[in-house]
Amino acid sequence: MRWWSVANFVSNAGTWMQLTVQNLLVLQITGSAAATGLSMSVQAAPALLISLLGGAVVDRWPRRVTAAVSQALLGAVAFTTALLVAVDRLDMTSLMVLAAVTGVIATVDGPACALLGNDLVPERDIPSAIGVGALVYQAGRLAGTAMAGVTVGFLGTAAAYAANGASFLFVTAVIPFLRPVAEAAARNRGGARPAAGPSRAAGRDMSVREGLLFFARRPRLVALAGVTGISAVFGRNYGLTLAVLVTGPLAGGAGSFGTVSTVLAVGGIIGAVLGGRLRRPSVRLVGVLAAAGALLQVVAGLSPSLAVLLVLVLPMAVVESVSDTAGTAVLQTDPPAHLRGRVLGVWRTISTAWNLGGPPALGLLMELAGARGALVTGGLLIAGAIGAGHLLRGRRRPATAPVTVRAGEGEVTGRAALGTAA
Repeated sequence: MRWWSVANFVSNAGTWMQLTVQNLLVLQITGSAAATGLSMSVQAAPALLISLLGGAVVDRWPRRVTAAVSQALLGAVAFTTALLVAVDRLDMTSLMVLAAVTGVIATVDGPACALLGNDLVPERDIPSAIGVGALVYQAGRLAGTAMAGVTVGFLGTAAAYAANGASFLFVTAVIPFLRPVAEAAARNRGGARPAAGPSRAAGRDMSVREGLLFFARRPRLVALAGVTGISAVFGRNYGLTLAVLVTGPLAGGAGSFGTVSTVLAVGGIIGAVLGGRLRRPSVRLVGVLAAAGALLQVVAGLSPSLAVLLVLVLPMAVVESVSDTAGTAVLQTDPPAHLRGRVLGVWRTISTAWNLGGPPALGLLMELAGARGALVTGGLLIAGAIGAGHLLRGRRRPATAPVTVRAGEGEVTGRAALGTAA
């Protein structure tokens, strides 16, 4: 797990270095901010369209092999881009094609790497491993963003892409030496390939449809998607809402928003540490934290000064980070092992939809209600929706019959296979 964390830090730093440089490169080639947004959308589009297939690939093939191949392919794309930049042959068309290819590979790489990391620890330690992953992500983001300017200034744009390619190869080189715990091998037995039996039954067991049906019929996952989706659309886009609040009603400047962003980053790190200490995360906990964050957002929208906002921003970031860690742990441990890749594929599809639709919807809300109004209205909508969902769940009669899901070998009850955390 330590080697995997080091590899992920290197990879995250390289990825953020490339992302930072890529936006500048598109602006340099086209001079258009709209083209920059288009390149990001092209890279995100495959996650919306084919993540279900990517998840099925992860369930069908051994995770170490899948992760190693996908990382190597991402490295090849980065090196190709670096070469085109170095010889001055990169135009907008080729950049869009490379962005789309990267997005397609990421539909497999994301769930493969996430589940491979979980296989390195016992089931009870998965929330802690996810917390470590959040810390590594934040540290890699800070390091990569900082190194981007230095690398471009001294070595040029192509060097940033080459560095990212090298970071992917480093991860590829580490993967063969990782040894999943025996518990993970037991729970994944039959997951990489269907167990022996009629070919039609095995095909159904490994189909995309199985993942969709499991997700749709699992109330915990549907509730998790609802809580996370409404929070993502009407909250959490603090880079947008707080930027407008600080530079508008609070009469601050870029430096003031930089201070707010720093406090958000610190809160995210603290939250990742706290989230890593969770042992039995639940959808209920995610909902409580999301509602608490929404109420803090309401108060932040009413902040009379920058000082008051800074006091509120830290707990907002902590609550968000702990909630994310708990939600990710539920998502990655609730399904049976042979379905986890496809469930992550379903999640990636719907989360991409709200991540693409959220900023425009929030921007429209700010146009109508202003920065303060958007924060207050969004927070009340989130808290109100979560409260209404809790009341409806309380009125619903609990089911007593266990849900049966077909695993790699025979049948097991959903209650026994998935755990009973509410």
